[in-house]
Amino acid sequence: MPHRQQPKKTTLADSARFLSQWFRSPGVVGAVAPSGPALAKTMASYVDLARGGPIVELGPGTGPVTKALLARGIPADRLLLVEYETRFCRMLAERYPGVKIVQGDAYGLKATLAGHVNGEVATVISSLPLLNRPERDRVELLHQAFDLMGPDGLFIQFTYGLAISPMPVHAHGLAGAFVGKGSAPVLLNIPPARVWRYRRAGHSNGPAK
Repeated sequence: MPHRQQPKKTTLADSARFLSQWFRSPGVVGAVAPSGPALAKTMASYVDLARGGPIVELGPGTGPVTKALLARGIPADRLLLVEYETRFCRMLAERYPGVKIVQGDAYGLKATLAGHVNGEVATVISSLPLLNRPERDRVELLHQAFDLMGPDGLFIQFTYGLAISPMPVHAHGLAGAFVGKGSAPVLLNIPPARVWRYRRAGHSNGPAK
């Protein structure tokens, strides 16, 4: 059953919690407010519902993208959330019963998910602040994600950096291996953002559907 829209008070409270967590760990949280509904809906719209397997969400925070995924009709038991912050993990568990939550480091994705997934992951959808991390960390994350997804996987990532891909697809270790495509700017989000989709080079569906 789709989750009801959060009351305005809840949305404001989430923003306050997010800002508070940002002050504590700006390098981990990476933004001063959660993703807005328009951005979350855009991210969820790119998930291929026909492909089976778990959908892994990285950096869910207070859960706006989780909410959009559930609203799209994805069953709660298909979602596996990887969240670093204990405070957000508790909130997600209360807000989204039936969704699996793993507390750990998304940049060590294979180790964090060891024992938590069986078979290939369908999609990885990420709200991580990639541009806050060194290029080598982003390269390694994409390799690990596709090791878990296989050649038909899709990696979805949003960014506030409208001009460049948050994944350095032309960097050493990625050049020629992956292709990415960015959406039109999501202007209803504050600040505006763009959603990028990455696939293995040569995939029959191209960089995105």
